Amino acid sequence: MADRNSPIGVFDSGVGGLTVVREIMRQMPEERLIYFGDTARVPYGTKSKDTIVRYTRQNIRFLMTQDVKAIVIACNTATAFALETVEKELDIPVIGVIHAGAKTAVDATRNGKIGIIGTEGTIQSGVYTKVMEEMKGGIEVIGKPCPLFVPLVEEGLLHDSVTDEIASRYLSELKGKFIDTLVLGCTHYPLLRSTVGRVMGPEVTLVNPAYETALELKQVLSESQLLHEEDDSSQDKYRFYVSDLAEKFTNFASSILPDQVKQTKKINIEEF
Repeated sequence: MADRNSPIGVFDSGVGGLTVVREIMRQMPEERLIYFGDTARVPYGTKSKDTIVRYTRQNIRFLMTQDVKAIVIACNTATAFALETVEKELDIPVIGVIHAGAKTAVDATRNGKIGIIGTEGTIQSGVYTKVMEEMKGGIEVIGKPCPLFVPLVEEGLLHDSVTDEIASRYLSELKGKFIDTLVLGCTHYPLLRSTVGRVMGPEVTLVNPAYETALELKQVLSESQLLHEEDDSSQDKYRFYVSDLAEKFTNFASSILPDQVKQTKKINIEEF
């Protein structure tokens, strides 16, 4: 039985999942968190399903050594390819980042035309289309892979002319489809929100699944009676691990989570 005072485990392919961590911190400031960024093997979006399932199992095995009470797969590609498999293998709550964002998009659209931007893996999986069509009939979902967004974010090029140019190229196709809602279907993408919003225009509602996932997690923990009993002010309330480039991760993470990332430890994920 999981202990309600144990930490929440969160993992992603790199820094993108920190957008989910940021929202969890805002929604549940009393909770302890352990984050793992698989920086040695980023990006996930160009890899096969079998590879992603293997990576996901390794990431979860590492988090389980930290006695986590729940796991958030803060990666759309891993959610699309591995969530259904690994949730059957775990006896603690595990959630991904697709369901909550999909529901928000379905609720938000006015004309029934929803765009999804994500990695090649997420878009090709068709998971967003499947989930949304189950939620509401008559929805038209248009997916667009944006594979260069992840390396641009990982390199810190959030406000750069190169990023602006690539965003314009990727998003021009969606602009011609008259969508009124756009899901940022990769946890790296909220870090490019201002650029995407500028290209798409004010008439398109942007959906950030990170925020919706934090709300879903809070509900799941409440229903499982796993919400933290009191605010934890211990030194190791938030712990961060990566599979490579710990110093680079710390520097970038500090810009997203000021004063929260004291240090980052490197682990050999292949041992798990």
